[in-house]
Amino acid sequence: MMTTLVYDGSFDGLFTAVFEVFEYRYKDVEMASRERFYQENIFAEIHEVITQTEKSERVLNKLEQNIGKKGIHQLLKVFLSENPESEKLILDAVRQSIQYPEDNILENFADPDILKISKIGKSVDRERHRMTAFVRFEKMQDGVYFAKIDPDFNVLPLIRKHFHDRYQDQKWMIYDLRRNYGLIYDLESCDFFYPDEKPDFSNYQQKFHDEEKNYQVLWQRYFTKTNIVERKNMKLHIQHVPKRYWKYLTEKW
Repeated sequence: MMTTLVYDGSFDGLFTAVFEVFEYRYKDVEMASRERFYQENIFAEIHEVITQTEKSERVLNKLEQNIGKKGIHQLLKVFLSENPESEKLILDAVRQSIQYPEDNILENFADPDILKISKIGKSVDRERHRMTAFVRFEKMQDGVYFAKIDPDFNVLPLIRKHFHDRYQDQKWMIYDLRRNYGLIYDLESCDFFYPDEKPDFSNYQQKFHDEEKNYQVLWQRYFTKTNIVERKNMKLHIQHVPKRYWKYLTEKW
């Protein structure tokens, strides 16, 4: 009988579910976040996962021994990709890593799931690069520089270090329109923030600094000549990576 492990959609929740696959010795399983879960098979057994950081960290510590931080970085990109197969691919990678602890299983591209992980990682990397190259900051009346993004994948955790290192002398915010959360830097710390309600940006241009109003004219003229087409993709539920796992998100692999 198929067992469906339903978790809260968080990174810790996913790896708690992975831990419990082994803990309860499930064989025929699937994992789904509560946000996306729907029961296709009325005979499937539902296992509700309660997120426990100690369980998720036990899995990650074991993985780090087998595939290193670089390997976990690859799996994190799969998690951030919003791919419907992400849970399946990550679970398969963990299973293979435990079965073959002496090998770096993520280099076995003859395996179709490992090949998918590699391709997803490259797609996420391309989107991360686009965001670092094309993020546009606008100066607000309070002196904070503000940028809106709408990336194909949840790359905000992947670009945090880039902007923190590059813009340390000014306050700034980057907001992901699609996923309703952002990054804020106040000259001391750089952290994620989550509005209680989705902000209304319909009149936010009224808060521009006078210098920004003049600069926007030049910026708009530039975009009329570059023929950039807005990407349209299905909105999917995503949650960020907890701070204790940022060590796996360094850009200097």
